[in-house]
Amino acid sequence: MGAGIGNGVIQIRGLVKRFGDRYVLHDIDLQIDSGEMFALVGINSAGKTTIIKSLLDFASFEAGEIMIFGKRHDRHEARAELAYLPERFVPPYYLTGRDFLKYSARLHGGRYDEENALVVIDSLELDASALAWSVRRYSKGMAQKLGLAATFLANKRLLVLDEPMSGLDPKARILVKRALLRQCDTGCTVFLTTHMLADVHSLCDRLAVLHAGRIVFSGSPAACLQQFSCDYLEDAFLACIEAA
Repeated sequence: MGAGIGNGVIQIRGLVKRFGDRYVLHDIDLQIDSGEMFALVGINSAGKTTIIKSLLDFASFEAGEIMIFGKRHDRHEARAELAYLPERFVPPYYLTGRDFLKYSARLHGGRYDEENALVVIDSLELDASALAWSVRRYSKGMAQKLGLAATFLANKRLLVLDEPMSGLDPKARILVKRALLRQCDTGCTVFLTTHMLADVHSLCDRLAVLHAGRIVFSGSPAACLQQFSCDYLEDAFLACIEAA
């Protein structure tokens, strides 16, 4: 791996991943720029989570390179300004919500600030009293809000969110979308995967469509609609993968 592949916050070039003889990712190229909200979309098993695991150095790959803030993805300093929320987020059941936020702050090298934490959880409509509960009492939606709160409180320059709306009701989704836009307003870069294409249309600067391990479209939501002559991103997505 080496430098010189551009100025994006995330640079992925020629990424190839196989499981045995089966190719999961074929020559993936992606660039995500500073301050933008970028969505990676695709059907189940398209390879979205494999790209994220490769980015986070949770999985090896056969060829290609990944750079984060101009540094190799497998160097600790490359990920020092990154906060990640996995798709199947389950906080440790033996902690209270407050204990988890404190643990997350230490994990990210910061200090837990109760006042700031209360502001963030209030913006997500997670009741402050729930911070004293064991997280085993949390519903799926409450646990997701706690994970999002911890991610926002990390104050990182890059957020990597795998299906961040998972388990949220319509009102909570609206609140999370507003929170994500506020993150970008502060200069944060957001890289997310989602199945909710209406959210991509309303939120994201750009998207990439991943199908059968290949990027089959990359550009703005408006460009995707125009290319496939559709009024709705769901229809454009379907036309895109059918054409592929």
